[in-house]
Formats: sequence, C-alpha cells, structure tokens
Amino acid sequence: MENNALNDGVYVMSEVKSIREAFAEASSFLSRSGCNEPQRSAQLLLEHVLGVSGAAYYMALADPFPAAVKEAFEAGVTRRGAGEPVQYIIGEQEFYGRPFEVTPDVLIPRPETELLVEAILRYGAELWPDGVVTPGEAALDSAGGAGDVRAARPLAAVDIGAGSGAISVTLAAEAPAWRVCAGDISPAALAVAERNALRNGTAVDFRLGDLLEPFAGMETDILVSNPPYIPGEDIAGLQREVRDHEPRTALDGGADGLDPYRRMMEQLTLLPAPPRLIGFELGFGQAEQVAALLAAAGHWTEIITINDLAGIPRHVLGITR
Repeated sequence: MENNALNDGVYVMSEVKSIREAFAEASSFLSRSGCNEPQRSAQLLLEHVLGVSGAAYYMALADPFPAAVKEAFEAGVTRRGAGEPVQYIIGEQEFYGRPFEVTPDVLIPRPETELLVEAILRYGAELWPDGVVTPGEAALDSAGGAGDVRAARPLAAVDIGAGSGAISVTLAAEAPAWRVCAGDISPAALAVAERNALRNGTAVDFRLGDLLEPFAGMETDILVSNPPYIPGEDIAGLQREVRDHEPRTALDGGADGLDPYRRMMEQLTLLPAPPRLIGFELGFGQAEQVAALLAAAGHWTEIITINDLAGIPRHVLGITR
C-alpha cells in the first residue's frame, strides 16, 4: 500500500478495503512526510471523519472504509503531511477530560498544563475550603458595637492569556463556587474561549486587554498564567507544527522568554492587593529565574516548583497561607 502520492505532498488513497488498511496507509504516508506521531495523527483524522472514537473506533477497524468520507480523509491527511497540527485540522483538543475547540488563533492546550490546573485547584481548596473569601473580623465602633462589616465574596481567580480557555474553563468547571475571569490580548482567541466556556457549561468573565490591565482594581485571590515564554530567537528552531502554525503572539516571550513574567510582576500594583496564590507555566530552564522573580516581589511566603511528567521543572507557584 505504498502507491499513495508523496512526491507532490498530496495524499491519494489506494483502493483500500478496510478502515484498518486506511489507517496503515495514512500512517505510512505521514511517517514518510516527516510528521511526528504519524499513527496517532492517522487515528485522530480517521475518528474525525468517521464520527467515532475510543472503543467504537477499534471495533470499526475491520469494517469497509466508507467511500463518502474518502475526500475528507485525503484532505486531512494531506494537510497533516504538510505539517499542520492535527488538532487544527479536526478543530479540537481534549483538556482535563473535556473537549476544547482549537483554531490557529489559539495555542493548542498541552497535557503539562493540566498539572498547573491541578496545583491551582489543590492549593486553592486548601486556602479557601468553601471557595469563599471572608474579610477579617469586623472592627468595633466607639460604642462597642459592630463596625462596618463587608460581606464574604466568592474567591476570584484570574487567568492571564486565556487562549482557548483551557485553564479558566477548567477551573470554572472544577470549582463552580469560584468567580473565574480570564483575559487575552487577542479578540479572536477570546471568541474561541467564549465558545469553549459555553460548550462546557461554565461561566467565565472574559476581558480583552494586555496581561493584568483588564483587571485593574479587581480583588484577585488567584492569578494563573501560561504566557508566551519562548525566547524570540528560538522560535525558528521549533517543530514546524509549532513554528509555522501556532500563533506567534502566544509563543514569543521576548529576548529571553521572560518578558511576560516581569511585566506581570510590575502590573501587580494595578490590583488592590497581591493574590495569595499565583501560578505560572514556563519553559525549559526558566524555573529558577521565574522563582527568583516571585521571591524578589516579596509577596508570597512559599515558592514551589512543580515538575512535568518528564521531570522538567514546568510550573512555579507563590503561596501565602
């Protein structure tokens, strides 16, 4: 089954008889095209055009390949062979067990970011077990009676650089007592995030603007961000799937990749008080520097570094208990 075209980059199916044969042929084409994870890509594209997934897909492997989806499958495999991420082709990526729409306007959610969400949920629940922020004891007035009493309010969590909404929508779904807000500088990204919030049945307050600016004056208990952190000069060396297809504004973190972290530290003065919990995702080799930025700010009593599944320091958190 090697007669599918590769010389001009166009995938043309042979007269395959089964879905399993289509999978094998497409996997071979994608492998020869230099794609990473060719078998996984072929399976996702097949599941997409066939409208099945999981066990249903494996049960269908022996079935005849339906002629009605042949053109769609060929087009998808051709696009993937040219380096386009499979998530943009099928328009979806799962995150924390939920489906998220993805377009070239947003970064594709990564599994390691789920660890950041887990950490924020865990420490958030420790700091605010019921998801409510209670002011200190009311001061007594001169007559010995109760002074001005401010009402308790829902915990406020802010996600900076919303992208697809993976972080904010997941926080809102997993901690429904929280008030979750998210900002992004890209109107197109916010549109995708809003659709994902609706799709997953969550209420998120989305705001357009640069980093913390849309949240000036807002009481913020948790600040979380997966900002652009790739050093500008390193982008040319990234995998073609990332370099040529994902939005550069979601990748480029300036000369050393740390510009967004520095700017967020500077913009904390826009808030009435620093958040008691802050969490950042970061790139390879940046954990020590980002932890130092948080330590220099002096707002948090604990600074924690969390490794990703490959053992690479991937997240830095600041906590005040």
